[in-house]
Amino acid sequence: MSVSGILLATAIVGGTGLILGLFLGFFGKKFQVEVDEKAEAVREVLPGNNCGGCGYAGCNALAEAIAKGEAPIDGCPVGGAAVAAKVGKIMGQEAGEAKHMVAFVKCAGTCDKTTTEYDYYGTRDCETMPFIPGGGPKTCKDGCLGYGSCVRACMFDAIHVVDGKAVVDREKCKACGKCVAVCPKHLIELVPYEAMHLVQCSSKAKGKQVMQACEVGCIACKKCEKTCPSKAVTVENNVAHIDYDKCTNCGACAEACPRKIIL
Repeated sequence: MSVSGILLATAIVGGTGLILGLFLGFFGKKFQVEVDEKAEAVREVLPGNNCGGCGYAGCNALAEAIAKGEAPIDGCPVGGAAVAAKVGKIMGQEAGEAKHMVAFVKCAGTCDKTTTEYDYYGTRDCETMPFIPGGGPKTCKDGCLGYGSCVRACMFDAIHVVDGKAVVDREKCKACGKCVAVCPKHLIELVPYEAMHLVQCSSKAKGKQVMQACEVGCIACKKCEKTCPSKAVTVENNVAHIDYDKCTNCGACAEACPRKIIL
């Protein structure tokens, strides 16, 4: 190949590279995605579990929402107060005092305390029970089924089925709400970590029916309600409820309960 041929080939390759570079540079600027520096900074301090407990698709979505002012700075239940403080610093806001919440299973119906109507040998999944005769084999239709849908939903190994009933490990729980959402009986709720008295029942059946189904279910006798000095306990739909904002943890309700279902 002659020298002129080599120079020509070099010029063509170089020119093509230059044109492509200019083309990419132009369209790179034209279609450049604006990066919100605050959103990036917030994302860096979030735990990265992408559990969805905040109500958003994941940590990236929550970070963007916080940066836009669409979500609170303490919107991450997994990170808690520590992460809220870091996010508040980035956003120039006071984090305030976040309550430490944990999941709680409102049922004390272990295998030795409850009765069953038949032996069940099918799929071991709570979410399939609405399609099973009677909603499952347990006589109590409001109690924990014990088939572990909540266990499989938890990303933190904080809930397990023990003796036929789901039990939460309070120290591992991050209050992400996954177990709350998946429970078909709506037995799991988020409660303050400091709460010392909790009602372990959700049965809406009348007293006689409860006693036939479970040795420890609430019979709506209202002794807890009448005994509570701060009016924090009320009996609604045949089951006791505690208002944790009013509760002083005096223990009067637990002492009065004849079924001993208040922790």
